[in-house]
Amino acid sequence: MTNRKLNALDKLLIEADNALRVVVNRTNTATRPSPAQHCEASELDEEQTRHAAGLMRVNHSGEVCAQGLYRGQALTAKMPTVRQDMENAALEEVDHLAWCEQRLSALHSHPSYLNPLWYAMSFSLGAGAGLLSDRLSLGFVAATEQQVCEHLENHLEELPETDTKSRAVVEVMLVDEARHASGALQAGGLPFPSPIKQAMSLVSRIMTKSSYKL
Repeated sequence: MTNRKLNALDKLLIEADNALRVVVNRTNTATRPSPAQHCEASELDEEQTRHAAGLMRVNHSGEVCAQGLYRGQALTAKMPTVRQDMENAALEEVDHLAWCEQRLSALHSHPSYLNPLWYAMSFSLGAGAGLLSDRLSLGFVAATEQQVCEHLENHLEELPETDTKSRAVVEVMLVDEARHASGALQAGGLPFPSPIKQAMSLVSRIMTKSSYKL
């Protein structure tokens, strides 16, 4: 069987398949075991369970956004090395998706119903940034991951102390996201000025509040 160059339709079908895998529940398979598996299950009351599920739903939606962002950037990246870095980051973050899905299931909850919208928006932003320049695209990754780290740090403060399983997942996610942010800057990412970061933060808050409830 001979290899052939992918045409526009091939790429479109591949991206559609990736999108479905991300937004359809329980279709993501982790390559690393969940950090939660080594923690003992703790009893949570009804309010603690509801709040923990809301926070993990937000974290899951953040990973859906990351998948859309990375896939969009990989599609339009100009340099092969940048494209490969984006694809590798997306693969690693599939672990986060799977871990969050597992925790939501254990908490008798569900991912956000708005995830298809978040994915589409993030994919469009990522593809647009990639079309403009690789430096801008990498800078967007760094700024986004820095904000994700802030959210995860806040969630570690808000999660019930007894929910050791969710906390273990968030702690590992935080390490991975921080590495992605620093790696994007080291690869030549353009540091974003404060006004742009503030605008991104506003959009992030809208996504967070919506995903927590829906």
